[in-house]
Amino acid sequence: MPKVRTGIIGVGSHVPEKIITNNYLEKLVDTTEEWIIERTGIKERRVVDSETTSDLGAEAVKKAIKDSGIKKEDIQLLVVATGSPDMIFPSTACMILKKIGIKNIPAFDLLAACTGLSYGLTICDGLIRSNIYQTIVIVGAEAISRFVDWKDRNTCILFGDGAGALVLRTSTENTGIINSYISADPEGCHLLEIPAGGARMPANEETIKNRQHYIKMNGREVFKFAVRALVDASKKVLINSGYNIKDIDYFVPHQANFRIIEAASKQLGIPEEKMVVNIEKYGNTSTASIIIALDELKKSGTLKKGDLLLW
Repeated sequence: MPKVRTGIIGVGSHVPEKIITNNYLEKLVDTTEEWIIERTGIKERRVVDSETTSDLGAEAVKKAIKDSGIKKEDIQLLVVATGSPDMIFPSTACMILKKIGIKNIPAFDLLAACTGLSYGLTICDGLIRSNIYQTIVIVGAEAISRFVDWKDRNTCILFGDGAGALVLRTSTENTGIINSYISADPEGCHLLEIPAGGARMPANEETIKNRQHYIKMNGREVFKFAVRALVDASKKVLINSGYNIKDIDYFVPHQANFRIIEAASKQLGIPEEKMVVNIEKYGNTSTASIIIALDELKKSGTLKKGDLLLW
């Protein structure tokens, strides 16, 4: 009996039209375009105006369905990885279902910050390999600018909004998801957070006054943590898969910061021509970043069936 794998048969992405440039940020906080580019590699980012996370996600899903050639009625499960849901509940996944016109299938949100796509793909891969579902759509969608403090120069330069979607389907070909590795280190919880708005610190006059509903970050420590985690996870998934770094055709990392990608790539021994980087146009779109980069890679015409990708 052929080995069942999770094939990726469709990809789509969507970003807002509104662009915030580094020059615009120079007017808001004490920074310069040169400093932002040197520290992050970002030149501009897209941000929502009246759109919501579910709006962006729904558009990405529509494009992924079109790319896959399936009908929306073929979808059996919708999973949305997001750190900026429309509401705490109901789920953004249910809102996306409504906007694309699908009823009576399971749908849920997955909250794991920037690692949400990796967690979601691992879960969906297991569900398909177990033959529980045959066709799943996974979405990474963010309107994270809604949680950005535009008075904080350490964070407002980094983040952007966008969404990406993948159509996953059972495959018996020698292609698809080979292996994955996910992990969590609770010692890093305090390095990047939105302190208020949850059950621990509900919204009140003081939390609003103290701007605790915005992203707070220890940039220096996040940088070191992210490089170490990216390198470690990449090495482990390669070992578990039986490949080495020279076998990789493209490295499609989370687009958090160009310096993080550059440092990790050097430690892994990945040459620049194999790195897929688009952070200069979008900033850090969290759960959406890898799919947006993958969609651009596919549209460029350089991605071939059988290419080995690491993300």
